[in-house]
Amino acid sequence: MKFLCAGADLIEGGSRGFDIDGKKLLAVRRAGQAYVYLNRCPHRGVGLEWHLDQFLDPSNSLIQCATHGALFLIEDGECVAGPCAGQSLTAIPCHEDAQGLWIDV
Repeated sequence: MKFLCAGADLIEGGSRGFDIDGKKLLAVRRAGQAYVYLNRCPHRGVGLEWHLDQFLDPSNSLIQCATHGALFLIEDGECVAGPCAGQSLTAIPCHEDAQGLWIDV
């Protein structure tokens, strides 16, 4: 297990990017639950963020690829619209405790 961040560093409805051991990751918190994915669009293999730590669509309800606008469900990473519809982001197993958010790399 590897420490990602303090729980308070990932706010409700927010997203953050991380570089852990050369792997680019993104984390999103929704309904109190944290989700972590590889920061790589399945369509072109590019990073998803619009700007630093901005991975969500304007409504903060979906992860959105800045390059082609593909939309992904926060809960499971499935692409529901765009050029990679039906594909999914690569989920990174994680858990949260009193110290913060941990990932299984």
